[in-house]
Amino acid sequence: MSKLWGGRFTKETNKLVEKFTASISFDQKLAREDISGSLAHVQMLGECGIIPMEDAEKIKEGLLSIKKLAENDQIEFLIEDEDIHMNIERLLIEKIGPVGGKLHTGRSRNDQVATDMHLYLRTKTTELIHLVENVQQAIMNQSKEHVHTFIPGYTHLQRAQPVSFAHHLMAYFWMFERDKERLIDSLKRVNWLPLGSGALAGTTFPINREKVAELLGFETIYPNSMDAVSDRDFILEFLSIGSIIMTHISRLSEEFVLWSSQEFQFIELDDSFCTGSSIMPQKKNPDVPELLRGKTGRTYGNLLGLLTVLKGLPLAYNKDLQEDKEGMFDTVETLEGSLMLLAPMIETMTIKKENMKKAIHHDFSNATDIADYLVRKGLPFREAHEIIGKLVLYAIQEQKFLLELAFAEFQQFSSLFEEDIYEVLSPEQVVAARNSFGGTSPLQVIEQIKLAEKKLL
Repeated sequence: MSKLWGGRFTKETNKLVEKFTASISFDQKLAREDISGSLAHVQMLGECGIIPMEDAEKIKEGLLSIKKLAENDQIEFLIEDEDIHMNIERLLIEKIGPVGGKLHTGRSRNDQVATDMHLYLRTKTTELIHLVENVQQAIMNQSKEHVHTFIPGYTHLQRAQPVSFAHHLMAYFWMFERDKERLIDSLKRVNWLPLGSGALAGTTFPINREKVAELLGFETIYPNSMDAVSDRDFILEFLSIGSIIMTHISRLSEEFVLWSSQEFQFIELDDSFCTGSSIMPQKKNPDVPELLRGKTGRTYGNLLGLLTVLKGLPLAYNKDLQEDKEGMFDTVETLEGSLMLLAPMIETMTIKKENMKKAIHHDFSNATDIADYLVRKGLPFREAHEIIGKLVLYAIQEQKFLLELAFAEFQQFSSLFEEDIYEVLSPEQVVAARNSFGGTSPLQVIEQIKLAEKKLL
């Protein structure tokens, strides 16, 4: 089978080279985008009089029939045609004859493939924004139910201060909010049109790039043809955002793995999101959050891979750029699968409130509030900090928690202690006392949720 570009060659392509250089095994995912770009291009060619309008209409009919085949997965893609562009063009010529060869007038595969990826990422980014919002909604739904459920807050994975469980969950809402904002902002760069740049220098034909941009819904046209065909910043940005999203998913997944363990017992994941052991019948393994945590490495690898491909490329197009697609596709699919699983897993998990309550009553996470208590009595914070440090050490040696100490024991360390110290030390009061904006008090958490609701309108 002769190549559509084979006029200059005297030998057939080596089969190993053909297999090594072909991209159709993965870029067939761009079939719809490729056809959409071609439909806009041929309409412009006809309207500008670059090709006869009757030829443009015939090509359009042929493309639409191929589009139906693509939508129904009825196209057999051939490795001999190398990529999605040549496969579509070959099919078009087979359907409508030599006139199909006029489609490629005024363009190159270089600006064509770039356009395909812009179209693909625009669609996928918009879909991912909605998936992120679904996760945010699931977080908010659980948070509304657990404003007054309290959990140990940790620093260095050591118990630090008790917090509202809703407050802890809502921290992830805001992480995902920033992710969503990054995705939305990235659409400004995704929505640039490369088509019409040719191979690297533009075209001699009197094309109308503005018309193509209008037909395809692009807001900006690349003003430099060399930049247009070699730019992969928009993919790098997407891979970077995807890596950050997966970082947040991984952090939340780690919490779920810990919280569902026998040692914590703060939550129980729904059976439908867990698996069992082939040898130990008692096991209920949190495989979903573990895999979500593990798949983060894929997205990091895809980002670093493309950065490495691009770092030494001279302008304009180089075959190296064929390596931009598989990582992009993989990150899209990883994000889609992860976000679609995460939302219902959050919605269906059981919160073990009694275990959380027991935990906050059996630690020293209320120690800071005693220090603050002494500060309000006029003691410098550094002195109060030292006194409470000694008090905690004493309690540990006596195998007691702070609420279990007798009033006389408190007064051994400072005469400033009064009977109201027990009210101050209550975990519920410790949480409620942190009423500054963004704090963990129930009043502030309720306001935070109201603010979050506005973000999802």
